[in-house]
Amino acid sequence: MNFRVRFTEEARDDLKRLHGFKLEQAGGDVRHADAALEALRRGIAVLESSPFACRRASGGDVMLRELLVGFGATGYVALFEIEDVQTVTVLAVRHQREDDYR
Repeated sequence: MNFRVRFTEEARDDLKRLHGFKLEQAGGDVRHADAALEALRRGIAVLESSPFACRRASGGDVMLRELLVGFGATGYVALFEIEDVQTVTVLAVRHQREDDYR
């Protein structure tokens, strides 16, 4: 079964923010920032086939889950919700060292 993965506007804003931060952190090296986004893209692609394999987010809702995406020594966490048997919605994305989702 394949799921359609969609993003909230907030999640899209998170991706832009994270790309900008990585670009700044890498001294303007676009390749490094783009590599981080590519790692996120590959990780999120897993949700198309296996969203239930991801860990449950805190709060007890079995449909609210987190995907860990490694990048370098750290990585990212994508908060998502399994909406129905066909749809997964990415709600937010953060760096693993950030305190919480924005």
